Amino acid sequence: MAPTPADRTTSPTTRRSFLAAGLTGGAVLGLGGLLAACGSSTGATDAAAPAGGASPDQKSVKQGGDDYATVIEQMKAFGTDAAPGVYPRTVKHALGETVIPARPVRVVVLDTGELDNVVALGIQPVGVVHTDGSKTMPSYLKDKVGSPADVGTINSLNLEAIAALKPDLILGSQLRAQDQYASLSKIAPTVFSIRPGYPWKENFLLNASPFGLQREAKALLAAYQAAATAVGARLGDRKPTVSPLRFMPGKTRLYAGLSFIGTILTDIPIPQPKIEQVKELAVEISPEQIDKADADWVFYGVYGTPSSTNQDAVLGGALWKTLGAVKSGQARPVSDETWFLGLGVLAADAVLTDLKGFVAPGA
Repeated sequence: MAPTPADRTTSPTTRRSFLAAGLTGGAVLGLGGLLAACGSSTGATDAAAPAGGASPDQKSVKQGGDDYATVIEQMKAFGTDAAPGVYPRTVKHALGETVIPARPVRVVVLDTGELDNVVALGIQPVGVVHTDGSKTMPSYLKDKVGSPADVGTINSLNLEAIAALKPDLILGSQLRAQDQYASLSKIAPTVFSIRPGYPWKENFLLNASPFGLQREAKALLAAYQAAATAVGARLGDRKPTVSPLRFMPGKTRLYAGLSFIGTILTDIPIPQPKIEQVKELAVEISPEQIDKADADWVFYGVYGTPSSTNQDAVLGGALWKTLGAVKSGQARPVSDETWFLGLGVLAADAVLTDLKGFVAPGA
């Protein structure tokens, strides 16, 4: 994709003019692209996706199936060929090319994956967004993240707050904030992945590129893979099936292969039930279909508060009690912020720790 003027680093004068014209705080990206009925293509990431009226490019990175799975191939062309420490550098990404004039020190991140990524690289961002399900910092990052300012939520960016921080880099994704890209680029050099979730490893390498830390990112990913392989070796040939179940407002999902948790299970590898062996982010089920979650182990999380979902009704229902995992004591609650929202290597490491403790003690 040829770079547009907005893809290039904007001069300080241009940014000052942009701010003088007045920013609209809390520019809203509505909820939308939600999962349809069980077995249909999915249209949302591990949290929520932009609203209707999305461009064809936005639609293509939300859908399931073969096109969805090509995201990783597309991302292989992203990043930079600049040597570590060399600036300015040009980073190719989902919306073009962005010039990074010097190593960034004031970074704003627009999603949980970008947050995990920069913290994993030893960088404390100056600004973060939160999910609509939780307006607090993920607990697994609290001792590493510093004290970044709140700049809105994934679906409601506060451009005025972002600009006030005077960042020198903004990291986000096409799926979350394509409509805000031009405005964000006037504030600071902006680098976008295609989508969060499934391509989290490629996103990590892309996020490391502006800092020249690709080698460090690759080392962290290699350590993660070694740990995943060790869990698989501990389990041997008789691996149990695992079903990741998530309660969300208005929906219940079984997460499949093209999701963050799905990639972790594949890397071990641990099999999922047949219903989850699809080229999708997740399969949506009704409370009356909760028996489709029947695997040797069921790990369930909740997005937001349980009272905003049907979790309590499902867990207290008669059908839930018929599941083999429930009868054997192998249906366990897990942290939503790592299993479904972390979208980075630190969250993946935390999920591996959970899995070791439950399905492969001693690994």
